[in-house]
Amino acid sequence: MKERFERHKQPWDSEEVQKLHGFAKKGMGLKAISKALTRSEESIKKRAKADKIKIAKQR
Repeated sequence: MKERFERHKQPWDSEEVQKLHGFAKKGMGLKAISKALTRSEESIKKRAKADKIKIAKQR
């Protein structure tokens, strides 16, 4: 069963954006970043695309 996040359509603050950039630089996968930031995978994908960040694909 998927974990459900209670936050819906919350704006990104600068601290979360910095964390996202840091996690992506470290090569963390989408699922791990999602748990760390308590945001949905879709939300992280959208923000990463907007900021032109590459998220590592876990194998």
